[in-house]
Amino acid sequence: MKFNYQARTQEGQIQTGVVEASSREAALTLLQKYGLYVTFLEVSKVPFYAKRIEISQRISRKDVVVFSRQLAIMFKSNVPVVEALQTLSNQTKNQKFKEKILRISEKVEGGTSFSVSLSSYPKIFSPFYTNMVKSGEVSGKLSEVLGYLADHLEREYNFYSKVITAMIYPVFVFFVFLIILTLMVVFVVPQLSQVFATTGKEVPQLTKMAMGLSSFLKRWWWVFILFFLGLGIFVFKFLKTKEGKKSVDKLFLKLPLLGEFFKKIYLSRLAENLSTLISSGLPIVRALEITGKIVGNDVYKTIILKTQDGVKRGEPMSSILSRYQEFFPPLFIQMTVVGERTGQLDSALMNIVNFYQRDVERTLDSFVSLLEPILIIGLGIIVAGLVMAFLLPIYRLEMF
Repeated sequence: MKFNYQARTQEGQIQTGVVEASSREAALTLLQKYGLYVTFLEVSKVPFYAKRIEISQRISRKDVVVFSRQLAIMFKSNVPVVEALQTLSNQTKNQKFKEKILRISEKVEGGTSFSVSLSSYPKIFSPFYTNMVKSGEVSGKLSEVLGYLADHLEREYNFYSKVITAMIYPVFVFFVFLIILTLMVVFVVPQLSQVFATTGKEVPQLTKMAMGLSSFLKRWWWVFILFFLGLGIFVFKFLKTKEGKKSVDKLFLKLPLLGEFFKKIYLSRLAENLSTLISSGLPIVRALEITGKIVGNDVYKTIILKTQDGVKRGEPMSSILSRYQEFFPPLFIQMTVVGERTGQLDSALMNIVNFYQRDVERTLDSFVSLLEPILIIGLGIIVAGLVMAFLLPIYRLEMF
């Protein structure tokens, strides 16, 4: 946010200009630091034609990844926290994120620790993120911890980007087909139906079904819209409840074929978060607690929190996980045992991450390569059915 100001210097000279800060109070504080006595301060007004149109002010995962990597580099170069944050705020194009970084900078400059300042924005910086930073502050290795954090966020961002990219083509094909099918049923079929009605001839059963579907959709289209809208609202509300999320999380893990795929994703996420937290110096009990909160699946969250309680009592993590072999395969448990015996649990967990991420990528590639011909064949059968439904009666008319 920019402010126009007028102030007097210590020598009594009048000075005017523009200052950028997150709030009016922050602007006053900043000007006073330069020895200025502010006499006038207002928000800088920009003409409507000069305003930048913001399509979206959402702070994306990529914004946080770039911020973390740049911050890690600056910390490694011994740049002070406040200076690093102010530099990054000037370079950030997302206005909303820019304001948040400025406010964090002001809090740090006011004496608040960096991790506590970050925790003021939990929607941007997760408990995982803030605890990583806190561990770096306590151990005095903040630059190293930020490096681990930046690597982790980049791996996670690249992994989910691959998953999303792989699904774009099948989803696009499916929606294009729905649009074409809707246009055929709503506009093409009624025209052909009128032609058949004028002939007075009996049409095949397949044609009758297509004509009936078209008539129903033209008359009751609003029922379909209300139904799917209501279904969407119900599912959204249901997922917000504790029982709803628990039921859906269990369902995802038990789906035929896809269940194993989801398990590998959650195991990879769990192992990577745990490995990164342990690498940064957090005790394993605390690392398990944070990982349980951010793993994203209620089934795994419950198991991790039970593991945390067991570790508190002195049990090895591997022995507790071995009780849940339905959700933790032998490979995961064996690698955990090796990590505990060698004292390199973080490295062992990272090997699990590398294995499962490669496995998920291979599975995803195979799934997409199979999905494309399945979609094409399925769409071809439906389109062929519609074409046959109207070619048969036309062929009969020509014959007679």
